[in-house]
Amino acid sequence: MPSARVVCRGAAWAALAVLSVAAAAATATGCAPGGPAMRVTAMTFNIRYGTAPDGDNKWTNRQGQVFDLIRRQAADFVGVQEAVPFQVEALDRGLPEYRHVGRSREADPKQGEAVPILYRHDRWDLAASGTFWLSDTPEAPGSKSWGNNLPRVATWGRFVEKATGRPVYVFNTHFDHQSQPAREKSAVLLAARLRDIAAAGPQDGSPPPVLVMGDLNVAEANPAVRYLTGQEGATPVPLADTFRLLHPKATDVGTFHEFTGKAGADKIDYVFVRGGTKVLKAAILHNQRDGRYPSDHFPVMAEVAF
Repeated sequence: MPSARVVCRGAAWAALAVLSVAAAAATATGCAPGGPAMRVTAMTFNIRYGTAPDGDNKWTNRQGQVFDLIRRQAADFVGVQEAVPFQVEALDRGLPEYRHVGRSREADPKQGEAVPILYRHDRWDLAASGTFWLSDTPEAPGSKSWGNNLPRVATWGRFVEKATGRPVYVFNTHFDHQSQPAREKSAVLLAARLRDIAAAGPQDGSPPPVLVMGDLNVAEANPAVRYLTGQEGATPVPLADTFRLLHPKATDVGTFHEFTGKAGADKIDYVFVRGGTKVLKAAILHNQRDGRYPSDHFPVMAEVAF
């Protein structure tokens, strides 16, 4: 029996990811179809750190593919993981339609990986932003706790749509790849920061729009993901996985493929929204060129309506 695989190849969204969108969005979120007040697209993309000894897959051989993929998808926000300083500079040069916010995870901001948020500056103004460390001392640069050997961070921004003045809060993170206690405590800290940073709602008192992107380094059944999505523990801001809202039965959804293009069973890259948000599209992007992939992760893309 063929698997229910939902992916996108090439420059545009896959037809499979688009055909059932209207009905699926209404069913998944309880929202009636209709003209959304604000449609927003977001993509999470681990671009693989540029100093990795990857041979033919080294950064200089694939950076053009990274730029092309981001440019053609034209997401409002791109949450990038594993970007070292020269990669951030390359993204700035190669994608002038975007600006970025974020700093590296090390005490020295000129060293180490970052999780920058790219945003389309023709549509959005940056109103506030910050980076905090996933540790017992979140404001201490380079800090680490909970058994992880590397510092881990989350970057956030409050963006205001120029045309309407409406805000959206965007978070981007990269959980530890080894320590399960670190991942679980990172999820608790991230949820607490979501509560605190994105607490101020619009004048009608409704909660503000939130997007959370990241490489969590764990599959969907992991307690860290289950906590963020309100399935385990008393999370203060229950989130919803945009991909699963539209494709609850999809299989072969692995997003880490080590440059092979082979999707395994586990999705470890996510675009979350606050529960109740209307999701219009969601797909895992399998873009490649002559068998070469832009990264060892597949990006995950979503379009939502706030």
